[in-house]
Amino acid sequence: MLPVVETDAQWDAIVPDEGVMRPGVEDLCARLGLAGASLSRFADGSQPVYAVGDDLVLKLFPAAAAADGLAEGRVLAHLEDRLPVPTPRVRDFGTYENGWRYVLMSRLRGENLAGVWERLSRPQRERVVTEVGETLAVLHSLDPAPLADVLGPGDWGAFVDRQTAGAVEQQRRKGLSEAWLEQIPDFLAATPLPRAPRPSLLHTEVMRQHFLAEMAEMAEMADMADMADPADGPRLTGLFDFEPAMIGDPAYDFVGVGLFVTRGDPALLARLCRAYGRTFRPDELLAYTLLHVYSNLPWYIRELGVPAEESPAALAEAWFGTA
Repeated sequence: MLPVVETDAQWDAIVPDEGVMRPGVEDLCARLGLAGASLSRFADGSQPVYAVGDDLVLKLFPAAAAADGLAEGRVLAHLEDRLPVPTPRVRDFGTYENGWRYVLMSRLRGENLAGVWERLSRPQRERVVTEVGETLAVLHSLDPAPLADVLGPGDWGAFVDRQTAGAVEQQRRKGLSEAWLEQIPDFLAATPLPRAPRPSLLHTEVMRQHFLAEMAEMAEMADMADMADPADGPRLTGLFDFEPAMIGDPAYDFVGVGLFVTRGDPALLARLCRAYGRTFRPDELLAYTLLHVYSNLPWYIRELGVPAEESPAALAEAWFGTA
């Protein structure tokens, strides 16, 4: 069985240790009727995740993250066959021992979009972001009410207030300079955000890293990428990792879009928003960037850079503008 993991110290001692994890995973697989199936642990991910044979994936959540396991199982079951891009099909989810939860799901095909992005021509990238926009439009149109018992935050206005109160300290812990820290309170105070938006089901981490794509032969040839017809390029074949899903303002999902999909490219963001059906104010998206549960402004600055004018208004336009 898997040992109790309720603290950071227990996590660090147990979760990375395959000598401890694998016997428990093998026991769980046997209970699920998969005794003897090959197991291969994925290197990435915030939770331990295993390929089970060729067609299944087993994701595990210790007691410290049990609520995330319940949320992911419920969300994936809710989404099955409802988005333009496939999501994993839930085969089983539930509790194991010592507070652990699991989700057994189908394995999606394709390569991670983050890994293939540099091989895409401009027209192919445009088609990909169009698919992302169309997928988010459908996701945000679904009724999230059946998931309200497992997804937060509940009162969106109260969530915004809590995140606003802790925004400066969160960025200080991440190492943001005082010159930027002192601008945050005034910027947030001057940026209106809805307190009771139309509730939407949010992925909350819309990143290239959470999409899979299947490449056509021409798009796989790096030396021919600039010549490739977008019709020969990639198709998105998967969207995964719904454990941090929430119910709230659709604009919140566009933090990840601007930072990790279009990455400060205004033309790509504009195209994605056209496919989605609406645009968002750059200041609104930067405000949600600062209020995001996992916000790390110093990291984003290192990744995307800053404009010559080091102000929130200029940063918002540089990262989230569509002009």
